Amino acid sequence: MTIHIPEEKLAEIRNATDIVDIIAERVALKKAGRDYTGLCPFHSEKTPSFTVSPTKQIFHCFGCGAGGDVFHFLMKSDGISFPEAVQAVARRCGIELPARRMRASEEQEVSEREQLFEINRKVLGYYREQLLRQPAGETARNYLQQRGFSQEIIKRFALGYAPEGWDNLVRFCRKERIPAAMAEKAGLIIARKSKTGHYDRFRSRIIFPIADASRRVVGFGGRVLDDGKPKYLNSPETPVYNKSRTLYGLQAAKEQCRQSGVVYIVEGYFDLLAMHQHGVANSVATLGTSLTTAHVRMLKRGYAQKARLVFDSDAAGIKAAQRSIGLFMNEAMDVEIIVLPQGEDPDSFLFARGGDAFMEKAAAAKDAMEFLLDAAVQEYGLSMQGKIRIVDDVKQPLAEIRDHVARSVYVRHLAERLDIEEQAVLERVKTARQDKEKRLQKGRWTGFAGKPPDSPAGNPPEDKPENKPETRLETRLIAMMLHYPDAVSHVESRDVTDYFEDKQLKEVAELIISHPPQQPADVSGLLDRLQEENQRRLVASLAMSGECWDENSCEQLLQQFLTSRKRRHHSLLEQIRAAEQSNDQQRLFELLKEKQKQVAKSE
Repeated sequence: MTIHIPEEKLAEIRNATDIVDIIAERVALKKAGRDYTGLCPFHSEKTPSFTVSPTKQIFHCFGCGAGGDVFHFLMKSDGISFPEAVQAVARRCGIELPARRMRASEEQEVSEREQLFEINRKVLGYYREQLLRQPAGETARNYLQQRGFSQEIIKRFALGYAPEGWDNLVRFCRKERIPAAMAEKAGLIIARKSKTGHYDRFRSRIIFPIADASRRVVGFGGRVLDDGKPKYLNSPETPVYNKSRTLYGLQAAKEQCRQSGVVYIVEGYFDLLAMHQHGVANSVATLGTSLTTAHVRMLKRGYAQKARLVFDSDAAGIKAAQRSIGLFMNEAMDVEIIVLPQGEDPDSFLFARGGDAFMEKAAAAKDAMEFLLDAAVQEYGLSMQGKIRIVDDVKQPLAEIRDHVARSVYVRHLAERLDIEEQAVLERVKTARQDKEKRLQKGRWTGFAGKPPDSPAGNPPEDKPENKPETRLETRLIAMMLHYPDAVSHVESRDVTDYFEDKQLKEVAELIISHPPQQPADVSGLLDRLQEENQRRLVASLAMSGECWDENSCEQLLQQFLTSRKRRHHSLLEQIRAAEQSNDQQRLFELLKEKQKQVAKSE
């Protein structure tokens, strides 16, 4: 049964939660005075503009404008609903939530993801039982033992086994009363073409549960024990599993990544297990797909400052590394490439030579551009045509480097190594940068319904209400009430909000008056009551500002605001009277229209 959460319960959960602890699991935070700062997880940036306030229990990014309380952070970070975010925090605090039926639409939205997580948990138990205790799993147990994997690693990563047969899991789901439709949505079973039932997706495979950073199982991977095809099979994307945002083993690697500042990235499940078994615990693996911007951004924001790619040494592995380098450069994350001997992958290398030998290779890891250049020289040679191809291969990665000094050093190194004019390389890189900028500009205006994506709610910065001259005083009044709650009663007694011209700012001001903050942490409760995202952004931004208020400064602002509004109102009335006396119908029409606008704004 899903839940409806009353306001008093939300307040209890907020008071029992430290927003810094939760955000620090996803963003690397540093103490900065009373607050904490880090790189924003919601947009690309090089200089930290993301701030978390432990006293106010809110976050705000001064770069992209994202802001809110701990619930809104989890909603935006994990792509979950508000009730799910509340449940996640409540579980963490050990607070029991009331169980009361919600509306059908709310029930469906929340319960589907909950059911999928619960189904995955039960199915994981089934697969583990098959591997560890059932006769059907003996072949898989022997296979893992022959490959050298320890019982400790098998247990740590909760490996399982899907036995031979078409309907073992189907029958398990029926026994556990798991609806077939939900098991299908979880990607565990597949509907028969004849529409007469379902069959198991995973059969005769070692099972690797895929978990998110919170250790919830979101999907599964399976590997055959022989030469069958496909060798690897993964869950399809589901409401809880997104391959472009998920990395295998992150839940086991995150703490070591944070401590070392380095993350090793490998390609396969067994590569990842071998890394952990040989002491390289700050390792994650891709999931049968290429690295994405979301992967890189997630790693940099929350876990490490440097990545080391450990892809296979064959041609496919080299190409995968080459494709990935640009992603790290785009996100300004340091990246190195570990080159293993020909024919080796991390799994085979570690079991043959050990962890110390691997760390020697890691110490000799190549800088990204050095690796790209070496790979291009090896592929094309140093003939005239080869040099042209090399420059074409590396011009785009060079163009991606945002640090001008670093880019200049690499361009000079490339020109010297190829014995060509440095200016010729610079021209190619400049053209690549211009081409990229043209693509970005086109995307800004054609991919976002004609609105730039960089600003909140798709509005250009100059359209924000707090930037309009006529509403700046209204914005300052809201900031005053947030930072100096004693001023709220003065705003209310003088009917100040009657003079507000911006409707949304008026709604925020009236909400503060109806629920005045008594202490800094009350701001997080206010954010939950705001329905509009741009209102939450504004309040979070104002709450984070360091402006100080006292009784005198509050009185001065109130007098300034009331005087300016009354002056404007009287001036408009005088202009209307003058237009009536002079019988200037056109001017009168314009002035009456302006007055109607003011009335409409304040309603």
